[in-house]
Amino acid sequence: MSVFSHAEFDDHESLHFINDASTGLRAIIAIHSTVLGPAAGGCRRWSYLSDAEAVTDALRLSRGMTYKNAVAELPFGGGKAVILSSNTAPKSPQLLAAFGRAVDSLGGKYVTAEDVGMSVDDMRQVQQHTKFVSGLPQSGANAGGDPSPWTALGVYLGIAAAVKSRLEKDSLKDLKIAIQGVGHVGAHLCQLLHDAGAKLLVADVNRDNLNAVKTAIPVEVVAPANILYADVDVLAPCALGNVLTSATIPKIKAKVIAGAANNQLSTLADGARLAARKILYAPDYVINAGGIISVSHEYYGASSEDQVRADVEKIPHRLQSIFAESSESGRPTNELADEYARRLIAAGRK
Repeated sequence: MSVFSHAEFDDHESLHFINDASTGLRAIIAIHSTVLGPAAGGCRRWSYLSDAEAVTDALRLSRGMTYKNAVAELPFGGGKAVILSSNTAPKSPQLLAAFGRAVDSLGGKYVTAEDVGMSVDDMRQVQQHTKFVSGLPQSGANAGGDPSPWTALGVYLGIAAAVKSRLEKDSLKDLKIAIQGVGHVGAHLCQLLHDAGAKLLVADVNRDNLNAVKTAIPVEVVAPANILYADVDVLAPCALGNVLTSATIPKIKAKVIAGAANNQLSTLADGARLAARKILYAPDYVINAGGIISVSHEYYGASSEDQVRADVEKIPHRLQSIFAESSESGRPTNELADEYARRLIAAGRK
């Protein structure tokens, strides 16, 4: 099948396949749009079942970054990189150097940062071979460093906004919240929700992640296969995407879905399925924009943590506007968010 006829192609500007035989690096860099600025988005390292699955992930993630950056009013377009993980190509300094050179070869059209399977230290090594990278260790009082806490803060504030809208509650105290995935973002989110008095159910396929959270705060551990269907007020998907499908949605008990994972909906129609069940869905790229907000402030410089916080605190207001319009029109929240993002991009193109 031609990439141009791929269901997720959506007029991508370019798609780059990187193969470095000396290090074993096999990667894909997808640039969806540079209308509003350089295509910014993290680099994900993952073990894909097939090359086709990796291409689909790169295309969906990069388009999501275009929408995320537009709605967050950032001077960025949308892009994403995926590194295909394998036992024969471990994450070595040589492999990261090769990835840095690949990013640099695009001349600034793509700005990378960490994502699933990558870290701040990895980005520090990538930086030795390109300046088109963010999510680096902080320097003094300037914005920077691991964007995960900022993503978690935005999701926390978004959950509070969704709870206010759907459950008509001003507090998260004693609410039952299920978190699927307690890695970097999920663990920070758990702490924020615990501090707010919520009762937490958690699941993760990584035992180290679970043990770290259990040691830090009281949580109820649920099997990964059951976490989506827990009897809770709020479900927060914070692992990989494609979890809200025609098969899973009918079994979900939560009244609110608000989490950090990208591409939570398997298809656009799944947003309508949630709306039909009166489940309020916080569009993922709106609620999880805290990390890229931090990355943007760091990349363009001369920003403080206070400025990052001020921009992250705009997330719940954007969600409230979408929730209100959805309530008035009866249309799914994901459709409204997509339309808003496309209007902003079209205005930038003019």
